Amino acid sequence: MKSKNSKKNGLNIIIVGCGKVGSTLTEQLCREGHDITVIDKNYEKIQALSNLYDIMGVTGNGASYSIQMEAGIKAADLIIAVTNSDELNLLCCTIAKQVGKCAAIARVRTPDYSNEVNYLRKRLGLAMIINPELETANVAARILSLPTALEVNSFVHGQAEITKFKIPEGNVLNGMTVAALGKNIVAKNVAANILICAVERDGEVFIPSGNFQLAQGDIVSFVSSRKNAKTFFESIGFKTNQVRNTMIIGGGRAAWFI
Repeated sequence: MKSKNSKKNGLNIIIVGCGKVGSTLTEQLCREGHDITVIDKNYEKIQALSNLYDIMGVTGNGASYSIQMEAGIKAADLIIAVTNSDELNLLCCTIAKQVGKCAAIARVRTPDYSNEVNYLRKRLGLAMIINPELETANVAARILSLPTALEVNSFVHGQAEITKFKIPEGNVLNGMTVAALGKNIVAKNVAANILICAVERDGEVFIPSGNFQLAQGDIVSFVSSRKNAKTFFESIGFKTNQVRNTMIIGGGRAAWFI
């Protein structure tokens, strides 16, 4: 085990698996100020991460009780299992829930488990089960259903979405304030009700007030239901026809879910 002095005040997080996902999580969570411990059977991977970030590393099987104890599972706030084995990830989290009082997140990629995610999460007491390929497919499907948008992210179990779009030249929003948008567009069509939450302009992000003036080239993010987003886009002159013919290149898991 390799350790470094830590001055962070964040959560105590254990990450099982030092592949691409585990390494990316380590980088991001370290930047956010959390105390990270990684577990992997490959010592070289742990060594490489330890040289880059202020973390602790434990070499061994993440589903082992003794290895989890060595990693400090009883003091952990969260364990994230992202090895290449779905079953190992679920077992890691199950053992962690029995030994410690931490929240648990498991990566589960097998399509056969996709219809059982809610059951597995509830029965095993997991905070979250993540299927990267399924999430990728869902994002692609949301974009295909609303091709006008640059990005569409779902939350609250799909009840609302954050949609991002760019104001083109000559659009009705160019030069309009947020307050005027609400008065002249949203108020006239309740079905177009949205909440503008951010505007990106020249590399800066603004949280707009009512007198904030929109301009062409702005990247606007708003919250709404999918139905209201389509109505809003129609109100400002955007085409909202769904994509009906799509070519998918590659027959991997993500394509299977799409």
